[in-house]
Amino acid sequence: MSTMPVAIPAVETPWTLPYRGRVGMFYLIAAESAIFTIFVVAYIFYIGKSLSGPTPEVLHMPIFNTICLLSSSLTIHLAVRALRAGKTGMFKSLWFLTLVLGAVFLIGTGREWHHLIYDEGLTISTNLFGTTYYSLVGLHAFHVTAGLVGLSIVMALALARRVKQEHAERVDVLSLYWHFVDAVWVVVFTTVYIVGR
Repeated sequence: MSTMPVAIPAVETPWTLPYRGRVGMFYLIAAESAIFTIFVVAYIFYIGKSLSGPTPEVLHMPIFNTICLLSSSLTIHLAVRALRAGKTGMFKSLWFLTLVLGAVFLIGTGREWHHLIYDEGLTISTNLFGTTYYSLVGLHAFHVTAGLVGLSIVMALALARRVKQEHAERVDVLSLYWHFVDAVWVVVFTTVYIVGR
């Protein structure tokens, strides 16, 4: 006697709209990616076209700054995970560490610019290299600054005990922006300090 397999009806899971903040952030990231693409292409196009020095050889690879910024992607990811799990103490610590790593990166960029301006004589108006370098790296530094402002606001709210487990989705939206800033730095670093030299 053969038994026929019984068909189990498929259970359809209802489709829900994605979180509006996440969708908005993806649109912002898409727009910002287009802007960065224009600046990167301009930098590559004008490499070696300056008629006078200084040239890209004056740049020093910001390895430590890069490690700090890329590490901050891990700390912010772990912070969001901690908040989703209701571990607000761990969230605050990891969020603060992300803030510190981002600030160290920004300070490092400022120190590099100080060296280039005062020791090497490279300003935004010195030559074509100076214009494209400060425009591209400056655009990224501006985005890091905007990210640090957002991180600081969340940190202040967390210290005031206003950030709770139910806010994890909102906090994750800001973490997407921070991951974007880190990913863009990989492109900028490769363009300026590897390809451009």
